Amino acid sequence: MKEATFELCVHVQEANWELYKRQKEAEGLLYEQEKLAEGRRATSEAARFARQNEAEAELYAKKKEAEGLVAMTQAQKLYIASLLGALDGDYSALRDYLMINGGTYQDMARLNAEAVRGLQPNITVWTNGSGDGAEGGGAMKEMAGVYRMLPPLLKTVQEQTGIERPTWMARMTETAVV
Repeated sequence: MKEATFELCVHVQEANWELYKRQKEAEGLLYEQEKLAEGRRATSEAARFARQNEAEAELYAKKKEAEGLVAMTQAQKLYIASLLGALDGDYSALRDYLMINGGTYQDMARLNAEAVRGLQPNITVWTNGSGDGAEGGGAMKEMAGVYRMLPPLLKTVQEQTGIERPTWMARMTETAVV
């Protein structure tokens, strides 16, 4: 019986040892999981803090940009008011000054020069056809002059721009109108 008791004590000891070992392994695993969770929480908190700081920095920059725009607008308002005062309230003169100062007229001249560069303009001189300088014929003479001038005008427009005359005028020629 002593031997059975002894073996029982040994088995109990072994079982207790196995239980203790498993408890320690479980505690170690739990400790490891807790530390991983704490690490994830810390990483998440750091990322949230970084995003919050980034958002605050962006908000600060936007506020400063808006303040700068307001200050610039107020300065422009004072500038315009002082110019208008110097021009005795003449809005037309102010507009002209601002356009000259801003280079608008120079830009328009440059664009116009670029637009006509390469064109070969035809110059057509229209007269009433009498050649004697006599004044007579009244309104009918003026109408005849207008009709005589249309075909060469439309031909010149077609040559310079490529735009065809309207179809209802297609039968008109330079010699058709007397």
